[in-house]
Amino acid sequence: MRCPSCGHSESKVVDSRPSEDGATIRRRRECLECGHRFTTYERLGDSPLIVIKSDGSSEVYDREKLMRGLLIACAKRPISPEQVATLIESIESELRNASKNEIKSKELGDMALVRLAKLDDVAYVRFASVYKDFQNIEEFAAALEGMS
Repeated sequence: MRCPSCGHSESKVVDSRPSEDGATIRRRRECLECGHRFTTYERLGDSPLIVIKSDGSSEVYDREKLMRGLLIACAKRPISPEQVATLIESIESELRNASKNEIKSKELGDMALVRLAKLDDVAYVRFASVYKDFQNIEEFAAALEGMS
């Protein structure tokens, strides 16, 4: 691990803790050259998750793509980026525990919607409006009725 301050390649681990989801290890490191302290996160390496899209094509799961979509839905809402990251970690943890190598994009979207509904109604509606691709106001109204 290179020091972000000086670029030196050697550091020592000062503190190590498992994350709350148990899938990530947080390590505090200290550069042996300049003494700068920094944090690294280690995630277990496993086979990549494949997302099967609605048109039948597939792509490797991209955490950042899901994060972007959720952050857009949560814009100007009282939801912190940390809460969104926790939501994603919850989804990833559930997928790991299920030992799935493939997931349909619809299932992934549904998992996000269930968690968003618990966080914020407006963010839920925003995400659903893009994810469910409403074609008219009636479909949108039906989704709102389903929230009640």
